[in-house]
Amino acid sequence: MIKITKNNYLAAFAAIVCLLALVRCIHPQIAEPAQQETASLEEGRVEEAEQTVEMDKKAVKGKDAEAGGTAEVGKTTDTENVTVPQENDEIPVVEKPVAPSKFMLADGSLVKHPIYSVPRYLEAFPDSQPVQERAAVRWGVSPVNNRSDAESRKKELVYMGASPYYHVDVLHRSVPYLVPRAAVLLNDIGRAYYDSLQIKGIPLHQFIVTSVLRTKEDVRKLRNYNGNATENSCHLYGTTFDICYNRYKTMQPPGEKRRMVQNDTLKWILSEVLNQMRQQGRCYIKYEVKQSCFHITTR
Repeated sequence: MIKITKNNYLAAFAAIVCLLALVRCIHPQIAEPAQQETASLEEGRVEEAEQTVEMDKKAVKGKDAEAGGTAEVGKTTDTENVTVPQENDEIPVVEKPVAPSKFMLADGSLVKHPIYSVPRYLEAFPDSQPVQERAAVRWGVSPVNNRSDAESRKKELVYMGASPYYHVDVLHRSVPYLVPRAAVLLNDIGRAYYDSLQIKGIPLHQFIVTSVLRTKEDVRKLRNYNGNATENSCHLYGTTFDICYNRYKTMQPPGEKRRMVQNDTLKWILSEVLNQMRQQGRCYIKYEVKQSCFHITTR
């Protein structure tokens, strides 16, 4: 058995190449059939393209005949009855119909949406303390001991003492901090409330936040005179805030006198926004009768 080495393989390959080159030199017609076949294929493609063009022309002639046209190929058509617009002629403007919108009328004015409120506040916002407490423990920070402890938690908490969408009341038993999830929720409620006031034709008002993050020290002092305050308050976790429903701040620029709006009207619109947020699964809400506020916990 002959062992095939690298040198033997290269030598055999070179010999075969030389042999094929010699055969090509002696008989050059060996490569001609392939070239002829290629040329015949190109000719066939050209003929097929020409047939397609002829068929398209016949189809166009047939459509002209059905339409009563008398034009023939190679002849010009009658252009005497064609009116050519001049430079001074006015081009008619075709007004496009205005698409209907839930926000704007055809004349550009705002659509005023009615105020519905909610049927019953206690039924629309029934989330109790145990329900909100479970969400607070899940999404919140560990309970804050005192004010200095709250200041050291700034990596976990977001300052929310000022906003263009809501007003923070003077806080005596809480500090203006929330976890990021709750801060985003409060900001979204404020923006949605502005949108609802605008589309219902009501002058802009800010709702008032009356309580935010409470420390353990705040809760102890609050329980001395507030029977609703619990020892394990949801406010300890930075997930909960209270929105007052019987007071609002009017956004009145200097020199502009706006009409008075009743607090009940503003409360109805606020309840619509809160009800929508709750139905979207973004928060739990308890309607507090004695404290005159919506008790809200993010979820």
